[in-house]
Amino acid sequence: MKQSVPSIINASSVNNAHVVCLGLSFDRSSGLAGAEQGPEAIRHILDTQIELYEPITGTTPVDHLQIAYTQLRNLHHCTAELMVGRVNTRYRELTSTVNRPFIVGLGGDHSVSIGIFKSIASRCDKEDKPLPTIVQIDAHFDLRESDQDFRSDPVGKYAHCSVMRRAAELGFPIVSLGIRSFSREELAYVDAHKQQFSVFHWNRVRHDHEPPLANILHAIKTEEAYLTIDVDGIDPSHMPATGTPVQNGLSWAYTLEFLIALFRHRTVIGMDIVEVAPPLAPTNLTAYGAAQLAYTCIALKFGQKLVQ
Repeated sequence: MKQSVPSIINASSVNNAHVVCLGLSFDRSSGLAGAEQGPEAIRHILDTQIELYEPITGTTPVDHLQIAYTQLRNLHHCTAELMVGRVNTRYRELTSTVNRPFIVGLGGDHSVSIGIFKSIASRCDKEDKPLPTIVQIDAHFDLRESDQDFRSDPVGKYAHCSVMRRAAELGFPIVSLGIRSFSREELAYVDAHKQQFSVFHWNRVRHDHEPPLANILHAIKTEEAYLTIDVDGIDPSHMPATGTPVQNGLSWAYTLEFLIALFRHRTVIGMDIVEVAPPLAPTNLTAYGAAQLAYTCIALKFGQKLVQ
């Protein structure tokens, strides 16, 4: 079938690319399976369906940016520990080049972010820089020590439900929004590490509860930020194809408003979008939404103006 628009992936190599979309096809989620198919589904949407003109910024990023796609092959067949090591190594390779591209990780379940966090922490230590704040959009804390308390075949400490616990252990400050499903133990962990966390819970009853953007920005104390988006943080009416959907998440409009504010007021050094599981819904709405968010964030990172 003929493509409806030219591809956003306009670079054949990561060499000298301004942006690298990094496919991380791995899924050991305790929810419904299928997230290993997320990266290719998102890449297909970027190739065929997203308009090149980005209306929020009023720019066409592909006119002045080289955007590449690469993936870690056979990642889905690795153990979780090996996966984390491979992601760490590849992320370090990509960010060690002179041009240091903006990387958009495409999962995969949320555990793929652990390798990214390890790489960023290592680089900050080497360069004697403070760690960026991790800004987490998610329905869940992902702060379990492991998945052994609820699985008969546990992944262990690198499970998707433990990704932010590993980030906290690395020393990252964390600002979380959309949180609305968690264990008592996770809540206790946040309470015991109050200096490290700022949490914006999403009320389960009311729909007019979304916090002022200024409050979230105030909670991000560092100039640099890393953005991790688990699509279940966004309401499943917008993102249905994910393994552990939870009702009453971020609205699509609020998500975009928040991203505009984040990129305008902080230096976002990288991002990932995870837990897109195409087999779990009859349409491509979730993959399309993830692809649109990726392209919008690229435009916000490099765009020159914002539509008022």
